[in-house]
Amino acid sequence: MRGTIVVDGAESDATVEAVTRLVADGTPFWLDLDGLDGESTQLFTDTLKLHPLAVEDAEHFGQRPKIDEFDDFTYFVVHGVRPETFATSELHVFLVPHCVITVHHGDCPALAEVHARVARRHFVEDVPPQVFLLYLIVDSLIDTFFPVLSMFDDRIDELEDEILKQPTEAQLGVLFDLKRSLIAMRKVVTPQRDMFAALASGVVELSGMTPEGQRYFRDIYDHLIRIADVVDGYRDLLSGVMDTHVSTVSNRLNVVMKQLTIIATIFLPLSYLTGFFGQNFSFLVGHITGRGPFLIFGLGLEIVTVLILFYFFRRRGWIGGPTS
Repeated sequence: MRGTIVVDGAESDATVEAVTRLVADGTPFWLDLDGLDGESTQLFTDTLKLHPLAVEDAEHFGQRPKIDEFDDFTYFVVHGVRPETFATSELHVFLVPHCVITVHHGDCPALAEVHARVARRHFVEDVPPQVFLLYLIVDSLIDTFFPVLSMFDDRIDELEDEILKQPTEAQLGVLFDLKRSLIAMRKVVTPQRDMFAALASGVVELSGMTPEGQRYFRDIYDHLIRIADVVDGYRDLLSGVMDTHVSTVSNRLNVVMKQLTIIATIFLPLSYLTGFFGQNFSFLVGHITGRGPFLIFGLGLEIVTVLILFYFFRRRGWIGGPTS
Protein backbone atom coordinates (compact mmCIF):
# COMPACT_ATOMS: atom_id res chain seq x y z
CA MET A 1 0.00 0.00 0.00
CA ARG A 2 1.60 3.23 -1.19
CA GLY A 3 0.49 6.40 0.59
CA THR A 4 0.49 8.46 3.75
CA ILE A 5 -1.65 8.87 6.86
CA VAL A 6 -2.16 12.30 8.40
CA VAL A 7 -3.32 12.45 12.03
CA ASP A 8 -3.45 15.79 13.87
CA GLY A 9 -1.12 17.30 11.29
CA ALA A 10 1.50 14.53 11.70
CA GLU A 11 2.25 12.55 8.54
CA SER A 12 3.44 8.94 8.37
CA ASP A 13 3.54 6.04 5.93
CA ALA A 14 0.23 4.27 5.40
CA THR A 15 -0.05 0.69 6.67
CA VAL A 16 -3.00 -1.61 7.14
CA GLU A 17 -2.22 -1.94 10.85
CA ALA A 18 -2.16 1.82 11.38
CA VAL A 19 -5.45 2.38 9.57
CA THR A 20 -7.10 -0.51 11.43
CA ARG A 21 -5.98 0.92 14.77
CA LEU A 22 -7.23 4.42 13.93
CA VAL A 23 -10.61 3.09 12.81
CA ALA A 24 -10.94 1.04 15.99
CA ASP A 25 -10.06 4.05 18.16
CA GLY A 26 -12.36 6.40 16.22
CA THR A 27 -9.46 8.82 15.62
CA PRO A 28 -9.97 11.25 12.69
CA PHE A 29 -7.36 10.84 9.93
CA TRP A 30 -6.63 11.48 6.27
CA LEU A 31 -5.51 8.53 4.16
CA ASP A 32 -3.83 9.60 0.92
CA LEU A 33 -3.09 6.68 -1.43
CA ASP A 34 -1.19 6.44 -4.70
CA GLY A 35 -3.43 3.94 -6.46
CA LEU A 36 -5.06 0.82 -5.07
CA ASP A 37 -3.48 -2.62 -4.77
CA GLY A 38 -4.83 -5.85 -3.33
CA GLU A 39 -3.91 -4.87 0.21
CA SER A 40 -5.60 -1.48 0.10
CA THR A 41 -8.66 -2.91 -1.67
CA GLN A 42 -9.09 -5.46 1.09
CA LEU A 43 -8.68 -2.68 3.66
CA PHE A 44 -11.46 -0.70 1.97
CA THR A 45 -13.91 -3.59 1.89
CA ASP A 46 -13.13 -5.37 5.17
CA THR A 47 -11.99 -2.67 7.61
CA LEU A 48 -13.55 0.54 6.27
CA LYS A 49 -16.69 -1.24 5.04
CA LEU A 50 -16.89 0.75 1.80
CA HIS A 51 -19.37 -0.32 -0.85
CA PRO A 52 -17.86 -2.67 -3.48
CA LEU A 53 -19.16 -0.51 -6.33
CA ALA A 54 -17.32 2.56 -5.01
CA VAL A 55 -14.15 0.51 -4.47
CA GLU A 56 -14.38 -0.84 -8.02
CA ASP A 57 -14.68 2.70 -9.40
CA ALA A 58 -11.63 3.80 -7.40
CA GLU A 59 -9.64 0.90 -8.88
CA HIS A 60 -10.39 1.94 -12.46
CA PHE A 61 -9.55 5.53 -13.32
CA GLY A 62 -11.10 7.36 -16.25
CA GLN A 63 -14.34 8.08 -14.41
CA ARG A 64 -16.44 11.15 -15.11
CA PRO A 65 -16.83 13.69 -12.25
CA LYS A 66 -19.61 12.59 -9.94
CA ILE A 67 -20.96 12.38 -6.39
CA ASP A 68 -22.34 9.05 -5.17
CA GLU A 69 -24.17 8.92 -1.86
CA PHE A 70 -24.02 5.69 0.12
CA ASP A 71 -25.44 4.80 3.53
CA ASP A 72 -22.44 5.80 5.62
CA PHE A 73 -20.09 7.65 3.25
CA THR A 74 -20.01 9.88 0.17
CA TYR A 75 -17.85 9.13 -2.86
CA PHE A 76 -16.47 11.88 -5.12
CA VAL A 77 -14.63 11.84 -8.43
CA VAL A 78 -13.04 15.26 -9.03
CA HIS A 79 -10.74 16.42 -11.81
CA GLY A 80 -8.04 19.05 -11.98
CA VAL A 81 -5.50 19.78 -14.69
CA ARG A 82 -1.74 19.34 -15.06
CA PRO A 83 -0.02 22.57 -16.20
CA GLU A 84 2.87 20.86 -17.97
CA THR A 85 0.69 18.77 -20.30
CA PHE A 86 -2.75 20.46 -20.19
CA ALA A 87 -4.10 16.97 -19.40
CA THR A 88 -6.71 16.46 -16.70
CA SER A 89 -5.79 14.79 -13.41
CA GLU A 90 -8.29 12.58 -11.62
CA LEU A 91 -8.80 12.27 -7.87
CA HIS A 92 -11.16 9.92 -6.02
CA VAL A 93 -12.31 11.03 -2.57
CA PHE A 94 -14.18 9.08 0.11
CA LEU A 95 -15.80 11.14 2.87
CA VAL A 96 -16.20 8.64 5.68
CA PRO A 97 -17.16 9.44 9.30
CA HIS A 98 -13.99 10.49 11.11
CA CYS A 99 -11.77 10.21 8.00
CA VAL A 100 -11.16 11.34 4.43
CA ILE A 101 -9.58 9.01 1.86
CA THR A 102 -8.03 10.24 -1.39
CA VAL A 103 -6.85 8.01 -4.24
CA HIS A 104 -4.78 9.24 -7.19
CA HIS A 105 -2.31 7.87 -9.69
CA GLY A 106 1.22 9.23 -9.49
CA ASP A 107 2.19 12.56 -8.04
CA CYS A 108 -0.67 15.01 -7.37
CA PRO A 109 0.83 18.51 -6.94
CA ALA A 110 -2.54 19.96 -5.94
CA LEU A 111 -2.42 17.98 -2.70
CA ALA A 112 0.98 19.32 -1.64
CA GLU A 113 -0.51 22.61 -0.41
CA VAL A 114 -3.28 20.71 1.38
CA HIS A 115 -0.70 18.64 3.24
CA ALA A 116 1.04 21.86 4.29
CA ARG A 117 -2.18 23.47 5.53
CA VAL A 118 -3.18 20.36 7.44
CA ALA A 119 0.28 20.23 9.04
CA ARG A 120 -0.30 23.80 10.26
CA ARG A 121 -3.75 22.77 11.55
CA HIS A 122 -5.32 25.38 9.31
CA PHE A 123 -9.00 24.68 9.91
CA VAL A 124 -12.11 26.80 10.45
CA GLU A 125 -14.48 26.90 13.37
CA ASP A 126 -18.09 25.81 12.85
CA VAL A 127 -16.98 23.41 10.09
CA PRO A 128 -16.17 19.77 10.96
CA PRO A 129 -12.49 18.97 10.19
CA GLN A 130 -13.30 16.21 7.69
CA VAL A 131 -15.71 18.48 5.78
CA PHE A 132 -13.20 21.33 5.72
CA LEU A 133 -10.47 18.91 4.62
CA LEU A 134 -12.72 17.85 1.75
CA TYR A 135 -13.14 21.52 0.84
CA LEU A 136 -9.37 22.09 0.90
CA ILE A 137 -8.73 19.07 -1.33
CA VAL A 138 -11.39 19.96 -3.91
CA ASP A 139 -10.58 23.68 -3.87
CA SER A 140 -6.88 22.99 -4.43
CA LEU A 141 -7.70 20.70 -7.34
CA ILE A 142 -10.15 23.15 -8.94
CA ASP A 143 -7.68 26.03 -8.61
CA THR A 144 -5.25 24.21 -10.92
CA PHE A 145 -7.45 25.29 -13.84
CA PHE A 146 -6.75 29.01 -13.43
CA PRO A 147 -3.00 29.11 -14.25
CA VAL A 148 -3.53 26.71 -17.15
CA LEU A 149 -6.30 28.87 -18.60
CA SER A 150 -4.04 31.90 -18.20
CA MET A 151 -1.41 30.04 -20.24
CA PHE A 152 -4.09 29.31 -22.84
CA ASP A 153 -4.87 33.02 -23.06
CA ASP A 154 -1.21 33.92 -23.64
CA ARG A 155 -0.75 31.15 -26.20
CA ILE A 156 -3.85 32.19 -28.15
CA ASP A 157 -2.63 35.81 -28.27
CA GLU A 158 0.77 34.64 -29.53
CA LEU A 159 -0.84 32.48 -32.20
CA GLU A 160 -3.00 35.37 -33.41
CA ASP A 161 0.07 37.58 -33.84
CA GLU A 162 2.03 34.80 -35.58
CA ILE A 163 -0.84 33.99 -37.94
CA LEU A 164 -1.26 37.61 -38.99
CA LYS A 165 2.47 37.76 -39.77
CA GLN A 166 2.90 34.40 -41.49
CA PRO A 167 0.38 31.54 -41.30
CA THR A 168 1.90 28.04 -41.30
CA GLU A 169 0.68 24.45 -41.07
CA ALA A 170 2.42 24.08 -37.69
CA GLN A 171 0.21 26.82 -36.21
CA LEU A 172 -2.87 24.96 -37.39
CA GLY A 173 -1.63 21.84 -35.59
CA VAL A 174 -1.13 23.83 -32.38
CA LEU A 175 -4.64 25.25 -32.69
CA PHE A 176 -6.14 21.78 -33.01
CA ASP A 177 -4.14 20.57 -29.97
CA LEU A 178 -5.36 23.52 -27.89
CA LYS A 179 -8.93 22.95 -28.98
CA ARG A 180 -8.74 19.26 -28.02
CA SER A 181 -7.36 20.25 -24.61
CA LEU A 182 -10.21 22.72 -24.08
CA ILE A 183 -12.77 20.10 -25.06
CA ALA A 184 -11.23 17.68 -22.54
CA MET A 185 -11.42 20.38 -19.85
CA ARG A 186 -15.02 21.17 -20.68
CA LYS A 187 -15.96 17.50 -20.34
CA VAL A 188 -14.84 17.55 -16.69
CA VAL A 189 -15.66 21.15 -15.74
CA THR A 190 -19.32 21.08 -16.75
CA PRO A 191 -20.33 17.99 -14.71
CA GLN A 192 -18.27 19.25 -11.76
CA ARG A 193 -20.11 22.56 -11.88
CA ASP A 194 -23.43 20.72 -11.81
CA MET A 195 -22.47 18.37 -8.99
CA PHE A 196 -21.20 21.15 -6.74
CA ALA A 197 -24.29 23.19 -7.55
CA ALA A 198 -26.31 20.31 -6.10
CA LEU A 199 -23.99 20.18 -3.09
CA ALA A 200 -24.07 23.93 -2.46
CA SER A 201 -27.86 24.07 -2.73
CA GLY A 202 -28.37 21.19 -0.30
CA VAL A 203 -29.73 18.72 -2.86
CA VAL A 204 -26.81 16.47 -1.95
CA GLU A 205 -26.21 16.32 1.80
CA LEU A 206 -22.86 15.58 3.42
CA SER A 207 -22.50 14.06 6.86
CA GLY A 208 -21.55 16.85 9.24
CA MET A 209 -22.25 19.69 6.83
CA THR A 210 -23.02 23.01 8.49
CA PRO A 211 -24.31 26.35 7.12
CA GLU A 212 -20.75 27.71 7.41
CA GLY A 213 -19.46 24.72 5.47
CA GLN A 214 -22.00 25.30 2.70
CA ARG A 215 -20.55 28.79 2.22
CA TYR A 216 -17.17 27.27 1.41
CA PHE A 217 -18.62 24.83 -1.09
CA ARG A 218 -20.57 27.65 -2.72
CA ASP A 219 -17.18 29.29 -3.26
CA ILE A 220 -16.06 26.16 -5.15
CA TYR A 221 -19.24 26.33 -7.22
CA ASP A 222 -18.50 29.97 -8.03
CA HIS A 223 -14.99 29.04 -9.19
CA LEU A 224 -16.39 26.31 -11.42
CA ILE A 225 -18.88 28.74 -13.00
CA ARG A 226 -16.01 31.09 -13.82
CA ILE A 227 -13.89 28.27 -15.23
CA ALA A 228 -16.77 26.96 -17.36
CA ASP A 229 -17.40 30.44 -18.78
CA VAL A 230 -13.70 30.94 -19.53
CA VAL A 231 -13.41 27.53 -21.22
CA ASP A 232 -16.44 28.26 -23.41
CA GLY A 233 -15.04 31.69 -24.24
CA TYR A 234 -11.63 30.30 -25.19
CA ARG A 235 -13.26 27.62 -27.33
CA ASP A 236 -15.09 30.32 -29.30
CA LEU A 237 -11.89 32.38 -29.45
CA LEU A 238 -9.95 29.41 -30.83
CA SER A 239 -12.60 28.91 -33.49
CA GLY A 240 -12.17 32.58 -34.42
CA VAL A 241 -8.37 32.17 -34.59
CA MET A 242 -8.78 29.15 -36.84
CA ASP A 243 -11.07 31.18 -39.10
CA THR A 244 -8.43 33.92 -39.12
CA HIS A 245 -5.80 31.37 -40.16
CA VAL A 246 -7.96 30.08 -42.99
CA SER A 247 -8.85 33.63 -44.11
CA THR A 248 -5.22 34.76 -44.03
CA VAL A 249 -4.09 31.76 -46.08
CA SER A 250 -6.95 32.36 -48.52
CA ASN A 251 -6.09 36.05 -48.83
CA ARG A 252 -2.44 35.25 -49.50
CA LEU A 253 -3.50 32.72 -52.11
CA ASN A 254 -5.73 35.34 -53.72
CA VAL A 255 -2.81 37.77 -53.86
CA VAL A 256 -0.62 35.16 -55.55
CA MET A 257 -3.37 34.27 -58.00
CA LYS A 258 -3.90 37.97 -58.80
CA GLN A 259 -0.19 38.42 -59.49
CA LEU A 260 -0.10 35.37 -61.74
CA THR A 261 -3.25 36.55 -63.52
CA ILE A 262 -1.71 39.98 -64.15
CA ILE A 263 1.42 38.37 -65.59
CA ALA A 264 -0.67 36.07 -67.80
CA THR A 265 -2.83 39.00 -68.93
CA ILE A 266 0.27 41.00 -69.91
CA PHE A 267 1.69 38.18 -71.98
CA LEU A 268 -1.63 37.41 -73.66
CA PRO A 269 -1.63 40.38 -76.11
CA LEU A 270 2.13 40.06 -76.54
CA SER A 271 1.68 36.42 -77.57
CA TYR A 272 -1.04 37.50 -80.01
CA LEU A 273 1.15 40.22 -81.57
CA THR A 274 4.21 38.03 -81.92
CA GLY A 275 2.03 35.26 -83.34
CA PHE A 276 0.35 37.61 -85.82
CA PHE A 277 3.57 39.11 -87.15
CA GLY A 278 5.23 35.71 -87.08
CA GLN A 279 2.91 34.36 -89.79
CA ASN A 280 4.74 33.35 -92.97
CA PHE A 281 2.53 35.23 -95.45
CA SER A 282 4.44 36.72 -98.35
CA PHE A 283 3.03 40.21 -97.72
CA LEU A 284 4.32 40.29 -94.18
CA VAL A 285 7.65 38.78 -95.13
CA GLY A 286 8.13 40.98 -98.18
CA HIS A 287 6.86 44.38 -96.97
CA ILE A 288 7.63 44.59 -93.26
CA THR A 289 11.38 44.84 -93.48
CA GLY A 290 14.09 47.18 -92.27
CA ARG A 291 14.97 48.74 -88.92
CA GLY A 292 12.01 51.12 -88.76
CA PRO A 293 9.22 48.49 -88.96
CA PHE A 294 11.19 46.34 -86.53
CA LEU A 295 11.35 49.18 -83.98
CA ILE A 296 7.71 50.11 -84.51
CA PHE A 297 6.04 46.71 -84.81
CA GLY A 298 8.63 44.43 -83.26
CA LEU A 299 9.35 46.50 -80.11
CA GLY A 300 7.25 49.65 -79.98
CA LEU A 301 3.86 47.99 -80.31
CA GLU A 302 4.67 45.48 -77.52
CA ILE A 303 5.97 48.21 -75.22
CA VAL A 304 2.91 50.40 -75.81
CA THR A 305 0.64 47.40 -75.15
CA VAL A 306 2.38 46.68 -71.84
CA LEU A 307 2.19 50.34 -70.80
CA ILE A 308 -1.52 50.49 -71.62
CA LEU A 309 -2.13 47.35 -69.55
CA PHE A 310 -0.13 48.72 -66.59
CA TYR A 311 -2.10 51.98 -66.74
CA PHE A 312 -5.37 50.02 -66.78
CA PHE A 313 -4.27 47.80 -63.84
CA ARG A 314 -3.22 50.83 -61.86
CA ARG A 315 -6.49 52.62 -62.52
CA ARG A 316 -8.34 49.53 -61.29
CA GLY A 317 -6.17 49.39 -58.18
CA TRP A 318 -4.86 45.92 -58.95
CA ILE A 319 -1.18 46.87 -58.69
CA GLY A 320 -1.45 49.88 -56.35
CA GLY A 321 -2.76 53.36 -56.87
CA PRO A 322 -6.31 54.69 -56.85
CA THR A 323 -9.31 52.58 -57.74
CA SER A 324 -11.96 53.63 -60.17
